[in-house]
Amino acid sequence: MTEQIRETLLRRKQIEACTGLSRSTIYALISEGKFPKPIPLTSRTVAWTQSSIDQWIAGRIAAAKAKT
Repeated sequence: MTEQIRETLLRRKQIEACTGLSRSTIYALISEGKFPKPIPLTSRTVAWTQSSIDQWIAGRIAAAKAKT
């Protein structure tokens, strides 16, 4: 039997709220390859997977702990 994984999609305002980053910072980090790329939903709408954002946050926490 195939196991289905349910993934949550987050919109930009939700990403801003959970990361504390501004819109311009998010897109600057994306262009530098330092933040997950969004998934296009329509021609003007994008979203990020919850798992990709969780992994990015975990990476930032690990990097901060490694410096201490």
